[in-house]
Amino acid sequence: PRMMVRVLIYGYCRGVASSRRIERATYEDVAFRYLAADQHPDHDTIATFRQEQLTPLAQLFVQVLQLCQRAGLVKLGHVALDGTKIKANASKHKAMSYERMEKAEKELEKEVQALLAEAARVDAEEDGKYGKGKRGDELPKELARREGRLEKIREAKAALEQEAKEAAEKRQAEVAAQWQEREKQERERGRKFGGRPPQAPDPQEAKPEPQAQRNFTDPESRIMKDGATKEFVQAYNAQAAVDSQAQVIVGAAVTQEANDKKQLIPMLKEVKAQMGRSPRQATADAGYFSEPNVTDAQLREIDLFVAPDGQKHREKPPPTTGPPPSDASVAEQMRHKLRTAEGQAVYKLRKAVVEPVFGQIKEARGFRRFLLRGLGKVQAEWQMICATHNLLKLFRSGWSPQRA
Repeated sequence: PRMMVRVLIYGYCRGVASSRRIERATYEDVAFRYLAADQHPDHDTIATFRQEQLTPLAQLFVQVLQLCQRAGLVKLGHVALDGTKIKANASKHKAMSYERMEKAEKELEKEVQALLAEAARVDAEEDGKYGKGKRGDELPKELARREGRLEKIREAKAALEQEAKEAAEKRQAEVAAQWQEREKQERERGRKFGGRPPQAPDPQEAKPEPQAQRNFTDPESRIMKDGATKEFVQAYNAQAAVDSQAQVIVGAAVTQEANDKKQLIPMLKEVKAQMGRSPRQATADAGYFSEPNVTDAQLREIDLFVAPDGQKHREKPPPTTGPPPSDASVAEQMRHKLRTAEGQAVYKLRKAVVEPVFGQIKEARGFRRFLLRGLGKVQAEWQMICATHNLLKLFRSGWSPQRA
């Protein structure tokens, strides 16, 4: 196990994560051969070990982070957040929308019935010719293919319908809470509110949107727009919180959400959970902004710089001085804060802190696609990728633990 961990960690550091490439490297690469102690585990053994030991391997992220902290590479003065789309181990062409599933299901049902009727006719003809029970041929290939595809489509449809039902149940609970708050406020003010009250969908009647999609290869991945290429890809949204001291990743997560709106609070809570305290400052782009996010009590101790609007590449206006207007909204207050001299200086750091990290991971080490499938496994693999990013930072700093 120790040798296997050495080889996997070094492989991820070098951008060599494929089990077949690692096996080949134990023959062809001196460093891999040394770390493998001149043994050559085959790719099946490497892949099985990675799958079976995924949880402890992911826990290396915390251990390496602790070493980075001891080395003085983490200060938590300023943490920058961002997300990047990393392709799933699945083709977007293996995805199908709910609307298309319904059509395909009906078409395949007709084809299967026709093939079954034809098979029954042939059986009857051969029974008359050879005698009943003389030969039992296998299911025709066309029928087996169609029945298998029909089963997959039905499973995917059922999963989408269950997701729609769960979303409706969640919304129903939210509306019930809104009703309680509304009634409480009405009692306090002594009269009812005008306008339409919040409405809750019926979970039993909930149906997926026609364009809701599910992938047959990795059902938990999603179609997302890649911000760099502007292409739609089958992917996951990988999140990172990066400390400005040495570009060490202090928080890592993976989400199925295509946008980052709901990730600000969980990511900053993750940083506190990993490091034992919150950063002094945190920056994030407009994708993370919402009034509930930047006013949440859980982030009260953090000085937030989250742009309410996308930043255009243009000449910046001179810094604003003085406080914002007393009646300014939360978004206007944040815009004012970002236009101050301090706000401009702090927010300017965001790109220089977090975006190079994604470049180092995706361009320098070549991690543009996950090897594993399923949200849980992908999350563990992202932890490994981030752990080895931090390990490289630690190595290049020249620090080594003092031996007793």
